[in-house]
Order: sequence, then C-alpha cells, then structure tokens
Amino acid sequence: MTELVATTPGLFPLPDWAKGELSDLKGHQKGDLISGDEGEEIVAAYDRARSEAVDDQHDAGLDRVVEGQLRWDDMLAHPLTVHDSVETGGIVRYYDNNNFYRDPQIRGELDFSGDVARELDAATELTEGPLQAVLPGPYSLADLATDEHYGSDEELLAGVSEFLAGEVAAFPDHETLFLLEPSLVESPPDDDLAERVPEAISTVATETDADVVVHSYWGALDEKTYAHLMDSEVEALGFDLVAGDRDETLYNVTEYGTTSDVALGLVDGQNTRVESAETIRERVDWFTEQVPAQEFDTVYLTSNTELFYLPVSKYREKLGTLAAATTPEVEA
Repeated sequence: MTELVATTPGLFPLPDWAKGELSDLKGHQKGDLISGDEGEEIVAAYDRARSEAVDDQHDAGLDRVVEGQLRWDDMLAHPLTVHDSVETGGIVRYYDNNNFYRDPQIRGELDFSGDVARELDAATELTEGPLQAVLPGPYSLADLATDEHYGSDEELLAGVSEFLAGEVAAFPDHETLFLLEPSLVESPPDDDLAERVPEAISTVATETDADVVVHSYWGALDEKTYAHLMDSEVEALGFDLVAGDRDETLYNVTEYGTTSDVALGLVDGQNTRVESAETIRERVDWFTEQVPAQEFDTVYLTSNTELFYLPVSKYREKLGTLAAATTPEVEA
C-alpha cells in the first residue's frame, strides 16, 4: 500500500515581525545580507523565526519537518554565498521571477563549510519528529554560480557535488533529503554535461542513509535530461504537476520508468490561491492512475516550488491542506 507523506521543499517566508526586526539589524544594502558571521542579535532573531517555522509544521500536521531556510537571503545560492572561497558579485535575477540573489563567484576550492549542518542542528532541538534536510542540487547550484576557479563546466559540477557531499556528511540524523534542481528544467545541461549529472547527484546522495528526493520544478524535464536522471542513485524523483506540461512529465515516466517513490508538486508555491485537500488528492490519483503498472511505495505530497514567495498566512494554509490531503477520510 502506498504511503502518503506530507512535506515541503522548504525555503519558508519570514514572519512579518522578523522582516522588520532583521531589516533594522542587518541594514538594507547588498553587503548587509547574511554572510555566515552574524552577530548575537541577528542569530537570536533567526532562532525565534526558526522555532516559529517548526511550530507551523507541527500545527499543520506535516509528516516531515524542515528547518525552513529562513537565513537564505540568496535562495538556493546560499550555501555558496556564505562560503569563504566565494565572493558575492552583483545582483542577479533568480530564474524568471521577480526575486534576486547575489552572484556567487567561486574563487577557490569549495572545502567544508558546515553552515547548513548548523541550521539543522538547531532544528533538531525544536522537533522530535522526522527531520527533512533541504539543499540545492549540484547542477542547479553550479548553474547559479560564476566559476572563477574550476575552469570547465564539468570540473565545476564535480567540485560543487563534492562540496555538497561533505556538507551532507555533517548533517544530524534526518529521514529525508530533498535536492532542489529547478535548473534541470529552466536551463537543461548540454549533452556532455547531462551525462555527468547523475554522477554528481549520486555523489551527494550516497553520503546519507536518508531517502533522497531530486525535486525539479517550473515545468517538465526534457526527455534527454530525464533519461539521464534515472541513472541517479536516489529513492525518488519529484515532478511539478502545477506548472508546465503534465503530459510531458507523464510521457517521461511511461517511456523511461521512474523511481519506486515519487514527490509530486501539487500546490502552487507562487500563487496565493489555497488548494483544497480534495483537489490535492485528485492530483495524486490522476498521476498514479496514469502509471497503473507501478505501485509506489511512498508518494511525497508537496508544493511545486519553495514557499517563500507567499504571505505567511497563505503558506500556513497550504501546509494545512497538504497535511489534510494524506488523511484517509479525504476523497478526490
């Protein structure tokens, strides 16, 4: 029987009180953003916000609890922008939306940082439930960076994957690891690099005993990218059933198969309209009915994208409907 697991890909919106308080503490310029060496008052404010984010997930009834990544001023680029071997350049548009991040310019070897592990250590003190870690996938993180050190796309991807693997090795116990890979949709690798992506992802995934989910979003993967991705050593692939062409996703799954577990992006992480639990289950049933030859062990019910785009009230409502959709009494 398939287990339905309610979770999210993390990156939550800051509570309103925290936005004001942290703006006053940090300043308003590019140079005032998180660098990894924040003062005590800033650390304390983020600690309170993290506790609130964990409480939100407990209150909603989610099956996996994420840390929330509330410190990530630079969205997915954060693990690089706080690294000692990286200098931050100008402001760059975050994919095709109205958010921006500092250009992470890699100037030296990406050795161990431990920044995300420290965040997760703090989260373990706030929850006894199953913890889910979240990281950018190696391809997306390399795609968002400017390389001034490795010299080729292939060496950059390998360096980023080794860096992320070292970070994962330092994580506290966690049940699930989501690797977020929107660049596989938005900026697919060329033929030579596509062959390297499964190895890069597997390098990261094999550093944990947790179930690893590669979650792509903002549409469907192209056929070539999907076929290569199936060679990754992970438990689950994630599919965006909100944005883009669902039929293209279905074609990939039926043509090349898929993993025994899947993550389904079922609620819109960028739209304030709150989906009902019944609508979410209907989307789950639609997907599973299209591949009747395969019974999934686990289906992760999640938003298609990160949730930081939403007002806090709407993000909390969406957490609640995701959790409600896993209950037996909900019918599509």
